[in-house]
Amino acid sequence: MSETLSMFGALRLPRDILFGRKQRAALGSATASIGRRAILCTDQRQSAQREFADMLADLAAHGVKTRVFDGTIPDLPMESIEGCVAAARDFAPDVVIGVGGGSSIDLAKVAAMLVTHGGNVEDYYGEFAVPGPVVPLIALPTTAGTGSEVTPVAVITDEQRGTKIGIASPYLIPQVAICDPELTVTCPPALTAFSGADALTHAVEAFTTLARPSDPMLTQEHVFVGKNILSDHFAKLAIVNLFTYLERAFRNGSDIEAREGVMLAALAAGCAFGTAGTAAAHALQYPVGNLTHTAHGLGVATLLPFVMQYNRPACANALAELADAIGVGDGPAEARAQAFIDAVSDLLARIDIPASLAALGLAADQQDYVARHSLDAARLIKNNPRPLDLAAMQSITRAAFTGDRASLSAL
Repeated sequence: MSETLSMFGALRLPRDILFGRKQRAALGSATASIGRRAILCTDQRQSAQREFADMLADLAAHGVKTRVFDGTIPDLPMESIEGCVAAARDFAPDVVIGVGGGSSIDLAKVAAMLVTHGGNVEDYYGEFAVPGPVVPLIALPTTAGTGSEVTPVAVITDEQRGTKIGIASPYLIPQVAICDPELTVTCPPALTAFSGADALTHAVEAFTTLARPSDPMLTQEHVFVGKNILSDHFAKLAIVNLFTYLERAFRNGSDIEAREGVMLAALAAGCAFGTAGTAAAHALQYPVGNLTHTAHGLGVATLLPFVMQYNRPACANALAELADAIGVGDGPAEARAQAFIDAVSDLLARIDIPASLAALGLAADQQDYVARHSLDAARLIKNNPRPLDLAAMQSITRAAFTGDRASLSAL
């Protein structure tokens, strides 16, 4: 481990993180300790669940008045945000609760921000644009993937710009995260796969992202500060758990031990990338997702082995360390690094993640568009361990389109 990493660590996390079976029963008490008027951001499928009705009853028993907005739309287009914010402003909540997948939790973040500070969503694009604390947030995920319950970022879809855009601020970190793996048991296999693969991508990119010098102002000038000893701990925990449990959860959704292991991995991955950040796989996924209209986790996971292959010369020691953690490979760091990349590719194949962008649905004539527009995500590009320019992005995109990972080894 380098001197820089041994001397620097940073984490930004919720005040309280509750993990385990039945922890959803703490929602009423946790909310009442913060406020008495709560709006719940969720979707129609979730609002119809028995567990959701139990949450509302628990909140009422603790003296919390509630309003439900169940119009969350995946990827958060403006119409979903506008509807929620209108309902929230009318209700004047002192707590905002996100219940569901990443889009529901991100919607809660954006609603809390706009109710507190006003303005339009686009006023807050990028890093550090949120001027101060927001209405307190509580996050209760029902999928195991995004880690949004512990991160400082919300991702929305700006239809006018034709892209997804991130809003990143420490003020968007929920005060309380309640992670109950029982809520993920009904996730179908495909959702289990691409949610878990999203968590794997978060963890790998956080562990291999660029390490910056430990300047005391680093956390004040960057929301995502790069690889460090504290985020590394959580990233490694996530990766080991996903190699142990993800395929099991995919094949048998009622395997509660596997569900626990995957949800803990998603939480840990969020703890890691919420401070360290992610990199090229996420930058490329923004245009890929816009063009293919496929799930975020599906896209980043399809891209991950190709990005890792390109990055290997710049982070072979980190990848070798991950190989050791999951027990694959031997010999020098380069060989172990390659063994880890191959192991990731094999795991993704076993849970039916597409092996190429062509299989994901990208058209051949869209490759240059993806490469060019991936560079728009500056906060992700600057985190990549190996420098990225248009030529590099074109090489990665071409390899990912055809599934020819070996072509990146010579770069």
